[in-house]
Amino acid sequence: MTISGVALLAICTLIGVFLGDLLGVALGVKANVGGVGIAMILLIAARLWLGARGLMSHGLKLGVEFWGALYIPIVVAMAAQQNVVAAAEGGPVVVIAAVGALLLCFGMVAILSRLGGANETMDEIEARSAAAREAARVAAGDPA
Repeated sequence: MTISGVALLAICTLIGVFLGDLLGVALGVKANVGGVGIAMILLIAARLWLGARGLMSHGLKLGVEFWGALYIPIVVAMAAQQNVVAAAEGGPVVVIAAVGALLLCFGMVAILSRLGGANETMDEIEARSAAAREAARVAAGDPA
């Protein structure tokens, strides 16, 4: 069942949050330190362990894949929200840094796309493949 994958994720999350809290206490920080990362590592390890032993049912796999696909964007959004709140209190330097990082990323995307060269469309690939098949047929002496 798909619910098994959700249960596995929930168990990994609870253990990760608990271990993150313990790590925070050990470091003298009043916060969860790495709990989400620990949970993700536990989920990956559990999935690999179950898969190696042939215990990964189709439903379990679907549940883990579904939440695995949603988990990282949700965590990134939560972290980004916290960063925005902290950054808003930082003043105008933060805005300048954010705009600079955005412009740098846009520039790098443009540079990398130009370095990548021209892209072929699927129609061009299929036409080239058909021409190669036709040339091979003619070379083999096939009249049709």
